Amino acid sequence: MTEILREGARKLLGEMIQQEVEDWLAERAHLRDEQGHRQVVRNGYLPEREIVTGLGPITVRQPRVRDRRPGDRAEPFSSKILPPYLRKTKSVEELIPWLYLKGISTGDFSEALKALVGPDCPGLSATTVTRLKGISGKGSFKSGTSIPSTGLLRTY
Repeated sequence: MTEILREGARKLLGEMIQQEVEDWLAERAHLRDEQGHRQVVRNGYLPEREIVTGLGPITVRQPRVRDRRPGDRAEPFSSKILPPYLRKTKSVEELIPWLYLKGISTGDFSEALKALVGPDCPGLSATTVTRLKGISGKGSFKSGTSIPSTGLLRTY
């Protein structure tokens, strides 16, 4: 069942990214050189990458866009749906401070996250957990304060 959901999410994400690229290219279809060639075109695909989601890792493939206009007039495409350095969805990143507050030690995070999002989830090492814990809590957890971006209240 999880595999079917993961495959559906991969297809849906791919279609959404494809539509975003097509819309972006359509807005720039009028840009042509002296010979009438389009200046902003599709140019294959970027390398596949994995995004860790609540369903487990999903492999995504994003179309590559090339703007042939000279230097300062060239406009790079950046997906709003799939930002360039996204590796984990927000739901996975928000899970980390919650597990920390529940008393899961940093060394046990990998095992706990594998149980929650699947055994083949890369990038969930103790180092990554420590870094994300530092970002979300800014280093210290004080009783009665909320965890940024989760709305959870720290009470202990």
